[in-house]
Amino acid sequence: MLLFPIILALAFISGFFLPWWFVAIISFVPALFIKTTGKPFWIGFAGVGLAWLALALLKTLPNDNILAARVAALFHLPGWIYILALTVLIGGLVGGSAALSGALVKKAITPQTPEGGAKNHQV
Repeated sequence: MLLFPIILALAFISGFFLPWWFVAIISFVPALFIKTTGKPFWIGFAGVGLAWLALALLKTLPNDNILAARVAALFHLPGWIYILALTVLIGGLVGGSAALSGALVKKAITPQTPEGGAKNHQV
């Protein structure tokens, strides 16, 4: 379960100085190289979702949620917490999709041995 803390830490750190879409690369590359026993989509979803939740709270709580409340009003949402939930959902979907893609690319390029371990020679 080493994939989750790597995605979480890198997504959180990159949130301060890189564009939002960089979390896709951050989720894809570790999933490509690190073997995981869990479900890569949910690992990427949770890692990026929690990182974006922490980043959004770090930005909105010091200013009493002024901007988040105005954006929520712009989208006709009842409160700023809905914008926060939407942020976590979007980040989670991007991270989960990228992590799943990385795991599937790894599976596609890894050579597979036939069942039984013996090489199947056909003439």
